[in-house]
Parts: sequence; structure tokens; C-alpha cells
Amino acid sequence: MGDVKAVTKESWDAEVLKVTGLVMVDFWAEWCGPCRLVSPIVDELAREYSGRVRIMKLNTDENPEVAGRYQIMGIPTLMFFKDGKVADKLVGALSKVQYKEKIENLLKG
Repeated sequence: MGDVKAVTKESWDAEVLKVTGLVMVDFWAEWCGPCRLVSPIVDELAREYSGRVRIMKLNTDENPEVAGRYQIMGIPTLMFFKDGKVADKLVGALSKVQYKEKIENLLKG
């Protein structure tokens, strides 16, 4: 429980768009320094919100079509989907507190 799962363009619809509830997707790439800073935070959030929020990672280098569809211009970008629709996004390496505030607000609304 609480594992971060990789998502690809092939699994995108089933893993993100057709899911009921809140899904957080971390758009990242291997070469991205700030992405490496955010990665352990994303792992912690996956454990803390296990069963309440589905947390996914999408490698933008391997899945440029998906990143392009959502106009991901900078990484890391954490995008939030609620019942298959874009609910919000956060761009850049932020603190765990900032990510938790966003998740809590989206879970309430």
C-alpha cells in the first residue's frame, strides 16, 4: 500500500482519467535535479494518503505526448485530477507542507 506507480501514455486513461477520486501525477525526468528533490516527498505522500489518493509518476522524456497534452512546460509539475478532470497543478520543487495543503483542500472540495 502507498506505492507510487509509474504511468505511461498507454496506461494514462485507465490509471488517471477513468479513476474516481483524487489522483496526483508527478511529471518528472531522470536528468531533473529538482525532480530528485521532490521524489522522496512524493513517496512519503503516497504512504500517508494510501487508500485516499492515487499517486502516480510520469516520465516526461518517455511520454512526451501526455506532457504536451497538459502543457507541462517545467518539471517537476504535480498535477491533480479529480474524477478524471484536471483539478489543479503545482509547478516546481515545493515543500511537503505545500503539497499536503493542496491535497487536503482537494479532498475537502
